[in-house]
Amino acid sequence: MGAKSEIGWNTPGENGVKRHVYAQKHGRDWLFFERPRRKGRTIQWIPMEKPPLSDWLELLDCLERRAARDLHPPETAEYVKKLIRDRFPNHPFS
Repeated sequence: MGAKSEIGWNTPGENGVKRHVYAQKHGRDWLFFERPRRKGRTIQWIPMEKPPLSDWLELLDCLERRAARDLHPPETAEYVKKLIRDRFPNHPFS
């Protein structure tokens, strides 16, 4: 991880183990990966088929903060917002 097209964050997992997630921009799509903990070279990133809404919202938050610092164009955050609306039509945006 570390390229401009990759954004990572930590969240609590289902069983209390810290969960590390990163999203990678691939063309106009975003690919999500996760793993249970950071330590250890043998722990592999697992691709997520259908990331939950919470991960999409975390990606959007990261992109909006990066756009404010001119690290990403604002259009990227707007495009992710559109993707969230398409995947989760019942989620209200403020």
